[in-house]
Amino acid sequence: MNEEIRQLIAAADKAIQEERFDDLMDFYTDDAVLVVKPGLEAKGKAAIRAAFVKIAAYFQNSVVPTQGKMCMIEAGDTVLVLSQTLLDAQNRETSEYSMDRRATYVYRKVGGKWLCAIDNSYGVTLLD
Repeated sequence: MNEEIRQLIAAADKAIQEERFDDLMDFYTDDAVLVVKPGLEAKGKAAIRAAFVKIAAYFQNSVVPTQGKMCMIEAGDTVLVLSQTLLDAQNRETSEYSMDRRATYVYRKVGGKWLCAIDNSYGVTLLD
């Protein structure tokens, strides 16, 4: 497993929890895509930042993301991350979205630094 990417994901989760959205954008490529919810994607850092502000509001500014089991498949400058993503929030019981997800992330090495190019916390459930 790529330990550097695991640490980057943990640091990004902490930035989400602390609502440090400007810092969070340092983890993404300029052309990154975030799956906000099935059928809705945010493309580019400005749209991703705006989406995270709305996600925080939806979860009453209390969302705490963490990662469980992870598997990484690396090929050169690209890594596919499969991860159990767990969300906690004050309104966890009333959320219409799953709080236990099987996420897929794609990381790309840009300028010697691993950055997230695709952030899909819904994983293959998008096929449902």
